[in-house]
Amino acid sequence: MTDPVPMELVGVRLELPTKTPILLLREIGGTRYLPIWIGTTEATAIALALEGVEPQRPLTHDLLKLVTESLGASVDRVVVTELNDGTFFADLVMVRNGEEYHVSSRPSDAIALAARTSSPVFAARTVLDEVGVEIQDASEEEEIERFREFLDEVSPEDFTTD
Repeated sequence: MTDPVPMELVGVRLELPTKTPILLLREIGGTRYLPIWIGTTEATAIALALEGVEPQRPLTHDLLKLVTESLGASVDRVVVTELNDGTFFADLVMVRNGEEYHVSSRPSDAIALAARTSSPVFAARTVLDEVGVEIQDASEEEEIERFREFLDEVSPEDFTTD
């Protein structure tokens, strides 16, 4: 892959009226956003990590972090690599003893792990060019600010289903 674009994890939100969780990434130094529809479990995992919540017992992504560290590896980065038939794909890039290991992953799982390890997130330029949403005018920037305020107020319970 050539020239991946650095991204910032803005957070997760619920798309209304379906209440489908969306992971939102923002191009660092740019105006494009990459929305990725994800599952409720992954949305909760990402929200917990962003809020710094540490459960009494490790959840799945916490366990993966512990296993990775126990094996002497570290998460180097996550790269959203492609979009194929409406499904996003990512590479979880880990390093152990100076050697890189690429693990094909769902973006939501890889980013949940990246949020726990403070690892950078990237997107393939082709993916961002294909489905990135550009936000430039002031009213749209205000909408993003409202979204950030929403993220500050959201709790993990907001992602549970009845």
